[in-house]
Amino acid sequence: MSLNIEGKKEVVAEVSERLKNAQAVVLAEYRGLPVEDITVLRSQARASGVYLRVLKNTLARRAVQGTPFEKLADQMVGPLAYGISDDPVAAAKVLHAYAKGNEKLVIKGGAMPGHVMNAKEVGQLATMPSREELLAKLLGTMQAPIAKFVRTLNEVPGKFVRTLAAVRDAKEKAPA
Repeated sequence: MSLNIEGKKEVVAEVSERLKNAQAVVLAEYRGLPVEDITVLRSQARASGVYLRVLKNTLARRAVQGTPFEKLADQMVGPLAYGISDDPVAAAKVLHAYAKGNEKLVIKGGAMPGHVMNAKEVGQLATMPSREELLAKLLGTMQAPIAKFVRTLNEVPGKFVRTLAAVRDAKEKAPA
């Protein structure tokens, strides 16, 4: 189904709007991938907060003009699906995980604002922990000294109570 000029302008405007807040864009070639598989990929992407769109490359090139992803235009060749996400690793994770299970989806490259990545770099990005995981690790690291301090403070009265109990037990066993 071909779009008229107004439809094309709407698509370019929609993708440009998504790119304004995006932290990462991943390009994946979907040659030979059945529609059912693309539908599954789209639902996985949607669940992860990734905007996944199959676009004509000319429309995608127009959409990236004037954005930090402008240098990505050189990689826009062939039938591509574009994964756009506000989380720097979400798009890479979704597309990389799906590509592992389906050899017809091939990661071609990607970009973060001002930095173009090849397929290998996108794979490395996909293996990084998500923002939530990193925040949880940071919080655990920050809480560890405090938790140890509390356990140490708690040990003083505990040791005192155990000493008193030992003295009481010794007096009870001692002949009067």
